[in-house]
Amino acid sequence: MQTIYYDLRNTKGPQKEIADKITAAAKILQQGGLLGIPTETVYGLAANALDPEAVARIFQAKNRPQDNPLILHVTGAQWLPRYCRDIPPLAYVLARKFWPGPLTMILRCNREVVPSIITAGLDTVAVRCPDHAVTLAIIREAGVPVAAPSANTSGRPSPTRAEHVKEDLDGKIDVIID
Repeated sequence: MQTIYYDLRNTKGPQKEIADKITAAAKILQQGGLLGIPTETVYGLAANALDPEAVARIFQAKNRPQDNPLILHVTGAQWLPRYCRDIPPLAYVLARKFWPGPLTMILRCNREVVPSIITAGLDTVAVRCPDHAVTLAIIREAGVPVAAPSANTSGRPSPTRAEHVKEDLDGKIDVIID
């Protein structure tokens, strides 16, 4: 597999060029592909969280043990009722205050919707809203939450730049967004 590299840094071209790449990345997610995506902390390795086969590709690409749960990335608190149940009011308070941002909440999982491969069979799911405009745009465009652990081989340092993702996962994932 050849990894495609989308460089969106300092793009001087038309906004349509950026929008087209976001749409293309969203389609890759919808079709079961893997993306290297930026967040406000590190790069994540994203797959459609509702597609167990796509999520399994994360574990394979990272060489990650399947008993290690993944974080569900959403665009905001409005998505919580879709994927979680018995949501305490405090979760909404925290989401309003800290999302988007590097706050991960552990909530009871809606197991009828979220595949058990995400939660490693647990009754809870980790949920986060990343603070990165491009990543949020991709998730919104795809219309699905993404499972997105750090975009590195397990045991290696978490990547903070697209180049790090390319060095580690080139050929194992479909697209890297810079």
